[in-house]
Amino acid sequence: MTTGASVLDLSPAGTATPWLPRVLRQAAFETTIALRNGEQLLLTLVLPALVLVGVTRVTSLDLGDGPRPALALGGVVALAVVSTAFTGQAIGTGFDRRNGVLRLLATSPLGRSGLLAGKVLSVLALVVVQVLVLGLIAGFLGWSPSASALAAVPALLLGAAAFTALGLLLAGTVRAEGTLAVANFVWVLLLAGGGLVLPSPLAPVTDVLPSGALGTAVREALAGGTVAAGPLVVLGVWTVACSLACARWFRWE
Repeated sequence: MTTGASVLDLSPAGTATPWLPRVLRQAAFETTIALRNGEQLLLTLVLPALVLVGVTRVTSLDLGDGPRPALALGGVVALAVVSTAFTGQAIGTGFDRRNGVLRLLATSPLGRSGLLAGKVLSVLALVVVQVLVLGLIAGFLGWSPSASALAAVPALLLGAAAFTALGLLLAGTVRAEGTLAVANFVWVLLLAGGGLVLPSPLAPVTDVLPSGALGTAVREALAGGTVAAGPLVVLGVWTVACSLACARWFRWE
């Protein structure tokens, strides 16, 4: 080839974005979509806020031993985590799966691991928003925040992980319409007697459920500043079990 001949350069113009920035962008996208969705906001913020006001004001409800505003906030924060990590993720992922969005994103540079990591980070971001909003409302209802409230962080992280894995398992194994019905029914069931907002009379049963463990752990943390080791172990077991089941049975289309 002569030195004056032009050479066609077929090399890529640039390199792919590293994995972590891709995941962060996906998480930011999913968080923005959730915050702009009226139904999601109703489920994740409006209903928990209404429950918080009602539980705090209705003194005939037995919340247990401790400051009533703190116990009410603990239970409703646990409910908010379930709303976002389980119900919201299950419904959103279920319809993304039905519409082929999961299949397309899984074959993109984001990949399956990046997509799942983005969903987990999105859930954590939404939980932070929920905690801030509900904490502000609880402040007007008589709750006094303190550094001891940080004892709830391990329970919130494990609870978000367990219910996200459970929501993805449901979305990846059941048709979208079935996922919608089951996720909403389970939310109502856990609110009524799952040990989330109020101590359950079926404590021996609900104590080994992720709902009962999460509700107990967050209430004890906010009311007494203690880290409940037993409920955290229960949440850890559910997180591992649901994650393994998700890896085994989740279907992308």
